[in-house]
Amino acid sequence: MSDFTTFATPTQELVENKYRLSLSRINDALAVCFDKENPVTLYAPARYILEGNGKRIRPFLTLLASEAVCGSSENALHVALAVEILHNFTLIHDDIMDQADLRHGRPTVHKRWNTNAAILSGDMMIAYAYELALQAKSNRHGELIHILNDANITICEGQALDMELEEKQDATIADYLDMIAKKTGRLISAALEAGGVAGNATDEQLQSLVLFGEKIGRAFQIQDDYLDIMAEEGKSGKMAGGDIINGKKTYLLLRSLELTSGTERELLHSIIINKGISAQRVSEVRAIYERCGVLEETASLINRNTEEALTAIDELPYAEGRDFLKGFANMLMKRDF
Repeated sequence: MSDFTTFATPTQELVENKYRLSLSRINDALAVCFDKENPVTLYAPARYILEGNGKRIRPFLTLLASEAVCGSSENALHVALAVEILHNFTLIHDDIMDQADLRHGRPTVHKRWNTNAAILSGDMMIAYAYELALQAKSNRHGELIHILNDANITICEGQALDMELEEKQDATIADYLDMIAKKTGRLISAALEAGGVAGNATDEQLQSLVLFGEKIGRAFQIQDDYLDIMAEEGKSGKMAGGDIINGKKTYLLLRSLELTSGTERELLHSIIINKGISAQRVSEVRAIYERCGVLEETASLINRNTEEALTAIDELPYAEGRDFLKGFANMLMKRDF
């Protein structure tokens, strides 16, 4: 991953230790959620999805955001749990819409039970997330609920835009960036914003946290596109070029359509028209990406967004939390966990 810059932050070992401790804290708290036994088909699926191998990126960001604005995450744990449960609700419903059979190597909820049970359990998880947020020690519950509501609505908008993008043959980079900002970026920025509110942040501090989340969310998603085509077989757990094979409209594909002409552009456009391409032609597409400069341009864009994210939180008052936010951002972008 030499294409990506590492910016000055706490050592990776310190960040990893902090992450492991917080991960244990978050998982222990999640383990006692949904402790009702009946109805079995309502609560068991919710417990099941939380028992998966989630990395808990969003709740960890919530805790760090609180530490960056007030020096403590003591009052942010319930908010962090609310964010993670809301995230897992979206996974249940996404898997239904995608007709996915597996998540993290286990049967998806709608396969383990059935579609109706998955929908109902996911619906319950939304309300449960709001209830957790209301249990936080804060006099700003209205703001917390607004953040979660806004995130939920925005994610739904992003999912709808993603479905529309699949059918759109003249999709633009602006369309794509709008979709990823809503589908994936908003919950990241909401996790940070909610953590800031739990830490009693000022409006200016909240704006910094949201900007940090937006920038790191964009960088992370575009890096997903980059890593897909650059993947080494057997290393990433993904087939190299899987996005191309499946006809997914990514930043690299849409930008390359702007940069190419003639037979090269025709080949790229055929991926959209035919909703995919054979695995044997992935190397041809990657060669086009190299020739038109989109790989180098994308790496630069990822680095720029990451640097802008880190700069956005420079003025947050508590250095330890602020620096761990920066360190975790670097860890995310290096995919070292």
